[in-house]
Amino acid sequence: MTAATQASQAAFISGIRVPDSKLADEITEFIRDTESTLLFNHSSRVYYFGALAGQRRGLKFDAELLYAGAMFHDIGLVPAYSSDADRFEVDGANAARDFLRRRKVPEQEVDRVWTAIALHTTPNIPKYMHPVVALVTAGVEMDVLGIDYSGFKDSDRNAVVQAYPRTADFKEDILQAFYDGIKHKPETTFGNVKADVLADKDPGFRRGNFCSVIRNSAWPGR
Repeated sequence: MTAATQASQAAFISGIRVPDSKLADEITEFIRDTESTLLFNHSSRVYYFGALAGQRRGLKFDAELLYAGAMFHDIGLVPAYSSDADRFEVDGANAARDFLRRRKVPEQEVDRVWTAIALHTTPNIPKYMHPVVALVTAGVEMDVLGIDYSGFKDSDRNAVVQAYPRTADFKEDILQAFYDGIKHKPETTFGNVKADVLADKDPGFRRGNFCSVIRNSAWPGR
């Protein structure tokens, strides 16, 4: 499928659509072939909600870079791209970086996408950063957490979900997808919201404790 054909089939919602470019087409095909339908549709909604939020806020952003960040943000949950010891956010950021570098995307732009993915589960930081970083998180927070739900028009929300449907049990389905993607490396959730997922799904999970780390450090004294 050519980029023009792919773009012509993409939803056009309040002036927002998937970029009409070879890079965007390659991203779409790669993620569609790599992720489950659940994650592909979720990531697509993240792009639209992020772009719509940026439009409403009057932010200038590169749609291709936002699309890359949105579509790759959860690929670290996929076994083929999941490391043994890094946070899944870093795995996703690294996968996006490798993909974009192979396509000769300028390094500064690659770094922005890497940062957007790496920080997308870190609350209250991305919104102060470059629009691509801020808007990937805005899209994730809208689709998963419902943050700023009322800030989107009903017609836009409905159009996005019609184009990229949520499963009937999406809330539980996405939690299960998170758990399945990180359960093999629980230590990587220290200080991260994904620790809540493990605590919910695994009765034997024990959170790392920041205070205990300080008290048990190698430094002498109290």
